[in-house]
Amino acid sequence: MGFRSRLLWATALLAAPAAHAGTLPSAKLVRCDAGDCLLIRGARSTTASTIRINDRLVPASGGRSWKVRVPVATVREWAFPYTRSLAVAVIDAHGQIEQHEKVRLPVGLLGHATELASLVVRAR
Repeated sequence: MGFRSRLLWATALLAAPAAHAGTLPSAKLVRCDAGDCLLIRGARSTTASTIRINDRLVPASGGRSWKVRVPVATVREWAFPYTRSLAVAVIDAHGQIEQHEKVRLPVGLLGHATELASLVVRAR
C-alpha cells in the first residue's frame, strides 16, 4: 500500500465518526398532541450529549440520531417574530459545545396571519 493510499484510508477513518456527529439539524412542521409542532432532528456523538434550542435545554428522544418535538406556541415564545431560524446546540457530557448550528424554520412559521373583515373585488 502506497503513501497516498494509506493517507486516503486514514482520512476516511478519521472522518467517519465526525460525519455522523456533524450532520446538520433540520426542522419541519408536524402534527402532535399539542396541535402543530416543530420536529427538529440532528445527530450527536454520544447519547450523553444534551440538546439546547435558543439556549433552552430540551428533552431529546433517540440515540445518536436525536429528535425533539416543540409545540409551535412554545417556539413563538422562544423566538423573535418573523425570525427564520433557531439556534440549536449539542452539548457534550463535559459541558463543551459539540455542535452549534442555525436551523431554518419552515417558511412563514412565525409570521402573523392577517384576518380580513371583508374583501372587495371589482371587475374591470
